[in-house]
Amino acid sequence: MQPESSLRDLTVAEFVRRLSSAEPVPGGGSASALAAAIAASLVSMVAALSEGRPKYAAHAELHARAGTAARGLADRLLELGDEDAAAYADYITALRLPRETDEERAVRTGRMQAAARRAAEAPLHCVEVCVDVVVLAEALAGRSNVNASSDLNVAALLAEAGGRGAAANVLINLPSVGDEAWASTMHETVDELLTNLGRIAAQAREVVQSGTAREPIKASDMPVPG
Repeated sequence: MQPESSLRDLTVAEFVRRLSSAEPVPGGGSASALAAAIAASLVSMVAALSEGRPKYAAHAELHARAGTAARGLADRLLELGDEDAAAYADYITALRLPRETDEERAVRTGRMQAAARRAAEAPLHCVEVCVDVVVLAEALAGRSNVNASSDLNVAALLAEAGGRGAAANVLINLPSVGDEAWASTMHETVDELLTNLGRIAAQAREVVQSGTAREPIKASDMPVPG
């Protein structure tokens, strides 16, 4: 069982229709990745609306870098949405394997555990990319077109929501992997990522809401996602 088509090839209406159906994919993982991809696109939009404006000339390098990086993150998040759907589809396929004999049960369990591992890894990568998105949003806050500040605020909110949704998908798959040590490490990684995600997203929102203009970032301190 595999997803019918790539997330990027669906219209918004088609994605919503499929999401609302009884089919197991797309599901919450793809929805989380899409929310984060929209956030990254908003970050890129804010950068584009700031480029070439004399008022923000001191931040020109940041705008160029952030715009390019955010577009790349949006593409990566769409890929991760597809990876998440494919991993979960593989898990459902494994779940439906025959289990009449000991051999069949062993094969089924092995396939389920391998699929569950992949179903945890794809959303973990999504959480990591969401952190990158809020890093860019925070960097642009107070250093970009003030008329698009609300869009930057929305980007931070969506990226955090997408990351937290993806994290929930990581955690729910861990018990099915059959490796307690690996699951414990993944849990710790998720906790650390969510702490950073929430902190940086909150910083971005606070700066946007304050309306404070900030000093340019040094070239050595420019955010480099990934």
